[in-house]
Amino acid sequence: MRRIHPGPEDDPDLVRAYAYPEGRPWLRLNMVASADGAAWDQGLSGGLSGRADKRVFGVLRGLADVVLVGAATVRAEGYGPVKPRESWRVLRAGRPAAAPLAIVSRGLDLDFDAPLFREAVSPTLVITCESAPEDRRKAAAAAGEVMLAGGEEVDPRRAVAGLHARGLTRVLCEGGPRLNAQLAAAGLIDELCLSVSPLLLGGGAARILDGEPSRSRLELRQVLEEEGVLFCRYVREMRP
Repeated sequence: MRRIHPGPEDDPDLVRAYAYPEGRPWLRLNMVASADGAAWDQGLSGGLSGRADKRVFGVLRGLADVVLVGAATVRAEGYGPVKPRESWRVLRAGRPAAAPLAIVSRGLDLDFDAPLFREAVSPTLVITCESAPEDRRKAAAAAGEVMLAGGEEVDPRRAVAGLHARGLTRVLCEGGPRLNAQLAAAGLIDELCLSVSPLLLGGGAARILDGEPSRSRLELRQVLEEEGVLFCRYVREMRP
């Protein structure tokens, strides 16, 4: 891997390259897309990913306090629990060996007997709303933890504030596009880590944001490259 912006460097230190800023909560969105903007290939993001993307993915998870993801992505991608890695030992000193998952779900259409819940190092957190079916809320509470963040719908601001209240201030969001769009519309995304795969896909795949319109100006802080894949790190431009 090489860095091509802001200055050339071979084999950059990925932990340093993706270090969180000190002294404030931070929400980082990590996504992969084709060169024409598709967020998945045949319904899955894995077709866009390669070896280098998986390395970056691992570092981002190792740095995070919590991994935030939408229920549709959990179902489509077959999510399991975040598993500890030996390379995270120093990164996670003083924290659990692996970051917990926080799943955003209004209807709670999740398998609470799956390894995602039963084999998690830290209890899986389900973020839902008061209108969710009561029996499903009880099942979620039995399998992990439940956080209410809204009445009829999950309020993204209340969801992120609830994570911060639990001391989970370094938030890594892995999508999907609908959750991303909600976070962007609420002005909650501080950083976008976008892997651009050298593929043209076309078709009806969603972009990395799929939902209500929003507008956030971004500053390009870093670009890494390996085997034609670009790893772009953008930070939201802060107005005075």
